[in-house]
Amino acid sequence: MNPTEQQRRRSFEQTLGSARQTMMFSEILKIAVDSFRASKARFALTALGMVIGTASVILVVTIGMTGKKYILEQLQKIETNSVEVEYSGGGASSNEHSSQNDALTIEDQKAVVAQLPGVMYSSPVVDMHDRISFGGGVMKDTLILGVSPQYRYIRNLVMPAGRFLDDTDNDTHTKCAVISELFARERYGSDDAAVGQTFEISGIPFTVIGVFKLAVDDFGQSEIADQTILVPNSVVRYFLGSNHVNQIYFSMASMEEVPAAANEIVRIIKSRHRTNSVYKTQTMKEMLTIAGNIANAITAVLVLVAAVTLAVGGVGIMNIMLANVRSRIREIGIRKALGATSREIRLQFLTEAILISLSGGVVGTLVGLVIPLSIRFFTDYALPISVWSIVIALGSATGVGVIFGTTPATRAAQMNPVDALKFE
Repeated sequence: MNPTEQQRRRSFEQTLGSARQTMMFSEILKIAVDSFRASKARFALTALGMVIGTASVILVVTIGMTGKKYILEQLQKIETNSVEVEYSGGGASSNEHSSQNDALTIEDQKAVVAQLPGVMYSSPVVDMHDRISFGGGVMKDTLILGVSPQYRYIRNLVMPAGRFLDDTDNDTHTKCAVISELFARERYGSDDAAVGQTFEISGIPFTVIGVFKLAVDDFGQSEIADQTILVPNSVVRYFLGSNHVNQIYFSMASMEEVPAAANEIVRIIKSRHRTNSVYKTQTMKEMLTIAGNIANAITAVLVLVAAVTLAVGGVGIMNIMLANVRSRIREIGIRKALGATSREIRLQFLTEAILISLSGGVVGTLVGLVIPLSIRFFTDYALPISVWSIVIALGSATGVGVIFGTTPATRAAQMNPVDALKFE
């Protein structure tokens, strides 16, 4: 036999062997389906555990992603696109007085706005404290912040009554104030009653033009306290007798621009000051990253809890398959007597276990998707759906079938055909 004929014969035998294996597996599938048809109730009850388990996995991931989305949306209302820059030290030489520092100025703010594209809002912040009378001889130490009109958008402030500061107030050094909601209610009784009232700061009367509150709790991340008064920054600098400011805030168009903008802001400001002066920036990006990681960790823990349901379903599959093997001992003996190998017997029962598990997984996946899709369809709220949760659910269902189906399949494959045929 020449090499060409040997190659053709080898190719034919490989094709024939592949066809036999395909036919063998198709026969195994047919036997498995026939077995399920003969005991539909048992099959359905066994698959029920997998339905619950896979549906739980998808719903838990959906709930976790929804919670993460909500948390990040709330954090973004704190103005996560903002960059805070402040003077951190340096600048004064050893023979200079400590008051001759290199603190930030209004000119630094103007320089950054002129040189850095993408800045939407900016505001200096100058702070001072004074004891304010609340009537009845009650005096409270109150925080006073000098800000610009754009501070409202940087800190996402809401105005329940009156108006916020404008450019005219700042340019003309108007003695006006926007007070916190708690301040208004404690001193004047209500938000509306506070507008138009006057009070004194360092003996100078100020008129209340508005009442503000935070649109969302800032978790103590801003400089705003419960008792806070906002006035034009030019007025506070007049009280302090200095052009220096404590911080400058810049709000960027998007959160993705914040890291690069923070570096550029420091570069621009340092170029205007002494080389040994130090300026540092703070952003909310780290807080968002931490919050996202926490939400992911909680989701992972919940998924592991849901996986317990899958394990319980797997134990049910193993018990049913062990009972199935026992009830079909004579069938196994006949198949072995007719030439079936241990590998074929093992594959048959393992296939049945996987089919039960995977069928329950498919139904459970559909059930798990119905709820978020229904909410999307009937409401305006779009629950996030993860494709990976579907992959994990179906993969876990298949894995459970393999793991918990191996023991019954191995027991069936190891049976002695003679003893099996004698079994009554």
